[in-house]
Amino acid sequence: MTILQQFRQITSFVFDVDGVLTDSGVWLLDDGQQMRRMNVRDGYALQLAVKKGYRVLVISGGQSEAVRIRLQKLGINDVYLGVHNKLAVLEQYRQTHGIALNELLFMGDDIPDLEVMAVAGLAVAPADAAPEVRQMAAYISPIAGGHGCVRQIIEKVMKLRGDWMNDASVTSK
Repeated sequence: MTILQQFRQITSFVFDVDGVLTDSGVWLLDDGQQMRRMNVRDGYALQLAVKKGYRVLVISGGQSEAVRIRLQKLGINDVYLGVHNKLAVLEQYRQTHGIALNELLFMGDDIPDLEVMAVAGLAVAPADAAPEVRQMAAYISPIAGGHGCVRQIIEKVMKLRGDWMNDASVTSK
């Protein structure tokens, strides 16, 4: 099966946060708080995917409530933070919702993502992912984490399935 055929089968997106939805940098504030930056174009694609009926799941070892709030504002309710076993969370979610592995795309960027990448129907990575992750990925986005790689992946799937820009589903980011 070609990579384009694999992209065409995707109905569910699973993303890591740091290094995928963010650029993996963290701003440290004097009060101990940490801030992350997300790309608004990724946000547009995420909310559009949800509106078009795709499942979007976010699984992260990080525990930022700001991340949860941002994702929920985009319509993503399946946000799992502070996760130590990403594979267990994904398997439970997949079984609960009856998602076949070939319908599942996972994008990760670092060592904790390898276990999930090994079972995902389509494992993808940002351009700046760890070498081990890039080696395991079936597709590597030409765009770095936090700079629109999520948009690029979602757009690719939705275009192949005829769901990108086929109606007036424009909304805020």
